[in-house]
Amino acid sequence: MVDIHYHLLFGVDDGPQTLEDATALAEASIKEGVTHIVATPHANYTFLFNPQVNREKLDKLQDRLGGRVTLGLGCDFHLSFENLQDIRRDPSKYTINGKQYLLVEFSDAAIPVAATDILYDLRLSGLVPIITHPERNPLLVHDPRRMADWIRGGCLVQVTAASLTGRFGRRAKAMCSDLIQKNWVHFISSDAHSLDGRPPAMAEGYQALANDFGKDTAERLCVRNPRAAFYGEQLELQPEPLNIYEEAHAGRRGFLKGFFGR
Repeated sequence: MVDIHYHLLFGVDDGPQTLEDATALAEASIKEGVTHIVATPHANYTFLFNPQVNREKLDKLQDRLGGRVTLGLGCDFHLSFENLQDIRRDPSKYTINGKQYLLVEFSDAAIPVAATDILYDLRLSGLVPIITHPERNPLLVHDPRRMADWIRGGCLVQVTAASLTGRFGRRAKAMCSDLIQKNWVHFISSDAHSLDGRPPAMAEGYQALANDFGKDTAERLCVRNPRAAFYGEQLELQPEPLNIYEEAHAGRRGFLKGFFGR
């Protein structure tokens, strides 16, 4: 399995605070069968995001783990004004392994009114935004149809492995099931932070997927798609997302419909 959303770096955000803790966390993923991990520290107002420091810590962790797992670097990108200005200057600073895929996390308190336009601008600049854990965002849980515009515009979606098993509650689990049934999900990731508080749980997520949606779906969402993102490759042809051309609200048109005048 390949895990593209993981707070593995030590001492940079709310993930592990020591090299020993980060090593133990990675060891748990290796034991589950994870072969590649993208370390994705927060890039927001709360935590200082320093790519050079992140690289140094990643290298120390890779040395400690040897060749038993392949580590990469990205971030949990928040749509702040400063981040959006900076990513125009240096997209590779934030993307997964300096390629085109970008994890985008929305605040639980507010989603920018211009979110659709912002994501569209990122797409026009050659980036592929990946919306992270919508099933855990109360605003998107309340109105998941907001994602239809984004998916139509080429954005991808990642849900949390532990949400599939009910760790984040029945509502998150039900939303995951609905999104997967509609082919709105492209990645399963752990968003792991610690062994005690938020462990990886990728193996459990994979098994839940295989049981409910079949092994091919589990392989696509846990192995093939995230591997492509890790290496900056185009995803294989995905199942057609259902119902993304139904309007989220009466009289509201998606930005692509408006762009082409339909």
